[in-house]
Amino acid sequence: MQVKDVMKTEVRTVRRNDELALADKLMQDERIRHLPVLDEDGAVCAVVSQRDLFRGALLRALGYGGRAADMMLRQVVVKEAMSSDLYVATPSMPVAEAARVMIEHKIGCLPVVADGKLVGIVTETDFVQLVADHKVSES
Repeated sequence: MQVKDVMKTEVRTVRRNDELALADKLMQDERIRHLPVLDEDGAVCAVVSQRDLFRGALLRALGYGGRAADMMLRQVVVKEAMSSDLYVATPSMPVAEAARVMIEHKIGCLPVVADGKLVGIVTETDFVQLVADHKVSES
């Protein structure tokens, strides 16, 4: 089985210079935990994750309140919070290899790139779904 068999092809993205507040809103509205970050040429350069946004929650916990935390997120751009190490998959990569990369680097997703372009994303949830579907088909 290959990554193309389990990846999602509808991928929400942000740009390096977008406000972190935009990433936070997209994640909340779409109920997702990872956003590939595109550079000025449209190539994937990083991933911003829910973990990267926890500082907003920390601001609220420190007493800044929701409005102050939102203001802080608007003052920070994605490139200042995104994960700097980028690992990607290709559509033809074996699923087991993609899973090993995610486990080894303790990351929750891999952007899927073909010919230098983002074509999908594979996440921990996709692997859970794969196992669940396999268990159902065994029954």
